[in-house]
Amino acid sequence: MEDFKRILVVSRMTMYCREAVHYGISLARKYNAELSILHVVHNPFGIEGWNLPIVSLEAEYQKLFEEAKADLDRIIREEKAKGFPIRELIKSGDPTEEVLKTVKDEKIDLLILLAHEEGRIEHFLFGRSNEELIRRMPCSIMLVKKEPKAIHW
Repeated sequence: MEDFKRILVVSRMTMYCREAVHYGISLARKYNAELSILHVVHNPFGIEGWNLPIVSLEAEYQKLFEEAKADLDRIIREEKAKGFPIRELIKSGDPTEEVLKTVKDEKIDLLILLAHEEGRIEHFLFGRSNEELIRRMPCSIMLVKKEPKAIHW
């Protein structure tokens, strides 16, 4: 196994992303690697030609985004307080292109992505970029599978 010097975790701003962040922190500690977390702000409501009344869906998207961001910010703050440096990168645009550009620009050795099964609404809100990223990625990839908690009746 190669030593990783630069690790990038892609945060999709869902409740499951904290698992990918924890893997990134663990591996960065193990390999004494630089860790960056990339947030790509993808606004599905900015699509041209979109003319449906979607105010409530857009508000729900914003609420979900803010809650996930607050949770990830807390994790990052806690790790930084322990003396572990984490760079947070925030970019706007097409998720696939922004991730590819960041991997190239930052010379990333390992990309960590969330791999849980998403519903159609998550694909719409956050983009469906894992498949394309896997095909086009110039570095190693780790897919983190996080199953939703079972509902007990």
